[in-house]
Order: sequence, then structure tokens, then C-alpha cells
Amino acid sequence: MASVHESLYFNPMMTNGVVHANVFGIKDWVTPYKISVLALLYDMTTSKITLPVRRRLNKLILPLQQGPDLSLGQFLKTVEECCPPTAYAVKLRLHEMANGELKDMEYFFSTLPTPFTAFDSEAYKSSVVGLFMRHMLLAYNKLSFSQVYKLYKSLQHYYHSHYAKPADGQLGLAALVADDSDMDLTSTEDTVGDRIERDELDTPLHESELRNDNTPSRGPLSQKQAEYFLTRQAYLLKNDENKALKPAALQEELNNMLKFNPDFAEAHYLNYLNNMRVQDIFLSAHSLLHYFDRLILSGNEGKSNGDEGYGRSLRYAALNLASLHCRFGHYQQADLALKEAIRIAQESNDHVCLQHCLSWLYTLEQMKGSDSTVLTEDSVKMAAHFCLPYLASLGIQSLVQQGATQGKTAHKLMDALKDTDILHWKSGSLSELIEISLAQTTSIWRMYGKSTMAMQQAQLLLNMSSLEPVNYGVQQNNTEAFAVALCHLAELHAEQGLYCAVSEILQHLKEQFPPHSQHAKLWMLCDLKIQFERHMNEGKYHLAEPLVTAIAALNKTEGLYRKAQVLKALNRSTEAYGILQRLQVHCEKMKSTEVVIRVMLLTAELHWESSGFSTALPLLLQALALAKRHHLQSMASETILHLAFTQLMLGVPEHALSVLHEAIEPVLAHGSVMDKGRASLLMARCQMAVAGFRPNGQGQADSHLAVLAVDTLNEAAAYFSKLSCKERLRDVHYLQAQLHRSLGQTSQCNKSAMLFRLLDQELQSPAPLVSMRL
Repeated sequence: MASVHESLYFNPMMTNGVVHANVFGIKDWVTPYKISVLALLYDMTTSKITLPVRRRLNKLILPLQQGPDLSLGQFLKTVEECCPPTAYAVKLRLHEMANGELKDMEYFFSTLPTPFTAFDSEAYKSSVVGLFMRHMLLAYNKLSFSQVYKLYKSLQHYYHSHYAKPADGQLGLAALVADDSDMDLTSTEDTVGDRIERDELDTPLHESELRNDNTPSRGPLSQKQAEYFLTRQAYLLKNDENKALKPAALQEELNNMLKFNPDFAEAHYLNYLNNMRVQDIFLSAHSLLHYFDRLILSGNEGKSNGDEGYGRSLRYAALNLASLHCRFGHYQQADLALKEAIRIAQESNDHVCLQHCLSWLYTLEQMKGSDSTVLTEDSVKMAAHFCLPYLASLGIQSLVQQGATQGKTAHKLMDALKDTDILHWKSGSLSELIEISLAQTTSIWRMYGKSTMAMQQAQLLLNMSSLEPVNYGVQQNNTEAFAVALCHLAELHAEQGLYCAVSEILQHLKEQFPPHSQHAKLWMLCDLKIQFERHMNEGKYHLAEPLVTAIAALNKTEGLYRKAQVLKALNRSTEAYGILQRLQVHCEKMKSTEVVIRVMLLTAELHWESSGFSTALPLLLQALALAKRHHLQSMASETILHLAFTQLMLGVPEHALSVLHEAIEPVLAHGSVMDKGRASLLMARCQMAVAGFRPNGQGQADSHLAVLAVDTLNEAAAYFSKLSCKERLRDVHYLQAQLHRSLGQTSQCNKSAMLFRLLDQELQSPAPLVSMRL
């Protein structure tokens, strides 16, 4: 079965039996670039090419015909990437014409396969190729002799400028521009209907992907070429930003376009999108306002809708301005713009605009930290009433997110997401919401402490085929949902000590989301957090401390928490305690339950350092109740480990061991390698205490529990070795040496003592008391 791209070349494209040439944007004049395209098509129709190569070449036909004119070097490079022999044949044919005589160009046009007469030709007269050849032949046949001569001289300039020296090349291009601008390919002999205006004459134009940033501006684009350029760049910015022009290059192109047509509204909108890429609030707002000003002044809305079109532009301008301020965190300005949009929409009785306003209203309330559940529920009901499935699904996903933070059970949230997913899969136009739903599910499972389920959902998203048609060979994986899923995968691999895999994931994130892109902050924060945790696990506090400032720049809450961690590790407990108290008040106000629990656990560890184990107990019980109320299994398990350690220090190891059995299973199933190592070490210490082990060797220890403790310590050593956590390995070897000594195992005792001694000499830091930390 022929592919879609093959049908563009071989099969007729008819609409009710009538061919519409203007659908393809084919120009009615001949230029040197068009002659190059004709040479390519001639070689494709006359030579034998394998099917895979022909398919690749067929993909180039529409972009080459509709897009801006490329220089010869860029044109040949594009063709050579698909088929080097074809590129060589095209170059040879152009060489024969440019270095020959005028009759050589005449001979080329006379030998083109004419769709009217060549019945055996693959270029059907109603196909894209056939239409293009017909237009070019008709345009060429209408030229006078002087115009044919000018076209030939222009072809020579076009060809020789590619092989000229750099200095001569710029001169040749300038001469080519001047020649083309003076060369009118129509004459007074042509009919009025066939006359081409001077401002539509072809000039060397801007290229998109293969553009050389050092190339000077070459004049205005035609209307169709400008529209093609804007459409392509906007599509790439949405689906694959890396394939679009760089921000500076795109800005230069847009400035040149607006220089010749300042009222081109679509160019201002693309300028707005480009400025959003680099987070430029001033120019973004400036371009957005210019877009709606030009849209209103041009009368495009008013022509079709009268005064209603004018009002529609005004209210959507205010709504877009509100969304812009929301994105940059300017809540007061966003609130004012949103109220203005609501007022105008109410006056016009525009229910669709009002629904969009309501969606942004509850989003704004969430960003300010307020409870917006009622607003969100109203938005979902109204969106369903007015048959707006996109807004209804977004509202349900927002309710799921709020429910997760408010402690709703997992099965209720998953049921709600399942119902929306059914709607998403039924409608292909909502595929973007499927990605958001999968990323949200990944985050929810991760928050609940189910790392295996989170990994599964992230992999499902990354391996999902897009439901939207993807053009230009883009990879549709530069959305926020993909960034979130990849960041979760990176953190999950880091928790298991798989830092090579983490490096590969982060490298892909850096390539897919460049630093200037709007979602780059996600992987930047993820990368910094992984580095910080790794340095803290390895005891390299001097390397972790500089990362705190960078983390705080991206997320103030995370930065403060990690600053407290570093201060505690550096024995600056008073400063750490002050930061934790301020942070707890702030997080309780913002309802960040997970951070509140982490702050409580770190505060309890500060109490341990001053032997305030009884003081830490109420704090840990409060954290455990909070974790269970919000179904945060990972936080609950972490809290239980802290409780068991506290009970061990208070002299009740039996209770500590029984409590520890409750948490050890979820920790081993879903916890990080560090958590598994700490849990194993704590389990061994509880077993040693219950067995009656004494460091001074006094008393008789239970040999069965002692053997179990030896095995548990070996497991803990394996976990800590995977993370290169030498400080904790030193603690393990210290306990192993004492345990082997009490059991009379001299050789194992000497081995553990030697390992402890080597690590102690390598670390060159006093070993903290094993009894003072988990």
C-alpha cells in the first residue's frame, strides 16, 4: 500500500473533480531556485530510485515548493541527506546550464516531462509534481526573450555564488538580489490576469532549519512564504522546540519581517511565543498587546463578526494577558486582567470565554495557595454543560491534584483519572491531556511512596505513541508531561544508586529541553537535588553546601530545607533549628504536607543530638499521624524508622523491633537504597540489643539473634557500598567487629576491624557516635 508521502507524488489530488492549484501555494514565476527544484523532480521521474530513497525524497517535495527559497548549498545539502546520487545529478545538470549557454537552459525546459503529453510519466497532471511542472512551464513560455536572458543570468549568479570565495560570495549574493529585483518576468504583452506584481517577484529568501546566522537580511518575504515560515515555526515551538530556530535567530527573522510589514499580526504572536521561550516578561507582554492591536486594526475579526469580532479580540486579549502574568507569578496583575476579561465576556454573554476565565481563576487561586476546590468543581460542571471536554478534563485533573494534597485515598483519585482517560482515548484531539494524566499518575504514586507503580506509569508515558499527526519528522516529547516523567525516572534511578542511567536521562533532558526553554527548570532542579543527595550520602558536605544556593533559586522551600540539612551535618544545630521552625510555619500555611513531615523528622534528629529522645517522641507521633492521614506510605515508613530508633535509645529495643517490622516491608519494596541500608542497620542494632549484646563483652548474648544481626549487617554493608556511603560503612564495620568478637569469630573480627581502620584513615574525620544517628 502506498504511503501518504507517495500519494503526494504519484496519485492525483482532486476535489470534486476540480484541481485547486492554490492549495499547494505554488508560485507562478520562474526563479533559479525553482529551476533547481525542477531539476530534482526531473531526475526523480527519469531515474530509477529505490523505494525507501524515493519515500525520503517525496517528503521534501512540499517543503521545497512551499518554503522560502534556499541557497544552492543548502538545497544540495538537503537533497544529499536523502539521496547523494540524486544531489550529484542535480548539481551536474545545473553546472551544464550555468557554465554553458542560454540554449542549454532552453533545452532543459524542452526536455521536461510534460504532464499533458507524457502518458507514461509518473508526474500525473493533477499531482503535486504535475501541477508544479505545469505552472513552471506556463510561466516560462510566457517570458519574453529579454526576460529569459535575465533569468539565465540570475541562474548563473545563483550557481556561481555557491562556489565563490567568502568575500566574493557576499558580493555575488548582493548582485543576485539586485538582478532579481530588477528582473520582471512579466511584460506588457501579458494579460492583466496573468500579470505579477513587482513586490511579489522572487528574491533569495530566509531559510528556516538550515539557515546560516551570519547570512545578511535579504529583503521581504512574500505573503505565502511568510505564512509558511510562521506556521512551521509555531508548529515546531509547540511540538519539538529543538528543531525550531534558536531564539536569537528567530527574533532576527521576525524583526526583518515586521520591518517590511509592522501590522502583520501573526508575526507579533510568534514573537510573543519566542519571548516566552527565554522568559522575557517585558517583550512577551509587548508582543502580545501588539498582536491583538493589529488583529483589531486589521479588521479580520470585525469583517466576519462585526462589532462582536472586535469585542471578542478584546476579551481574549485580556485573558491571554492574565495567563501571561500567571506564568511569571505576577498574581495581582493577573487578577486585574482576569477581572477585565470576565467583565467584557459577561457583557457579551460569551459563555466559552467565561469558562476559560473560570479555569484560570481557580488556577490562580491554587498558585496563591488558596483552597479552590469549590471553584474547580463549578468549572467542571459548567464545562460539561457547555460541551467543553478539554476544560472539563483539566478541571478533573486539577481536582485530583488537590485531592492528593488533601489526603484523599489513592483508589478514589485513580477512579477519577480513569474516567477522564476513557474520554481522552475516545477523542484523539485530547491526546495532550492523556500525557498530563499519565504524568500526574506518576507523581501521585511517587507521593504515596509506590516507586514501582510510578516507574511503570512513567515508562507507559514515554513509550506511548502520539495520537496527533506529527509533521516535519518531529519527536513530540518536549511537553511538560514528558519532562516531569523523565525527572521522576532520574530521581528513581538515583535512589537505587544507578548514577550512569541518571546521567543518560539528564543528558537527554538537557538536549530535549535547552536551558532557555520554559520547562528547563524541572530538570535543573532535579539535577541539583540528585547531586545534593549524592554528596550528602557520601559525606562530602563541602560539595553539597554550594548547591543549596542554586536549589533555592529554583525552589525556595527546597533550598531552605536542604540548607537546614547541611547546617545539621556541620553541627550548626541552632541555625538549622531556626530555619526549620520558619519553614514549618510556611509549609503549614501552604498546605505542603510532605515537606511539613520532612521538617518534623529533621527537627527530631536535632533533638537526638542533644540526647532529647523523649522530646522528639511527640513530634514523631504527630508526623506519623499526619503521614497516615494523607496516605503517604514512604513518609510513614520513614517516620516509623525514626520512632524505632528513638525507642531503641530510650531502652526499649523489644518495642523498637516490633515497630520496625511494620515499616521494613514497604521500605525494602519501594524505598531507596539509602533507606534500605538505614533500616537494615537499625534492625541489626535492635537485634543486638534484644540479644543482650554489650560492647564491653559482658553478659551472655543470644547466639541466634546475634547470627541474624550479622546477616542484617552484611545486607546493610551491601546497600551502603552501592552508594559509596563510607561514613555509614565505617559504622557497620565497627558493629561487625564487636559482634564477631562477642561470638568468638576472631578472623571475621580482624577483617571487620581492618576495614574499619582503613575507612577511618581515608575519611580523616572523627567518627560520630553510632548511637546518635539513624
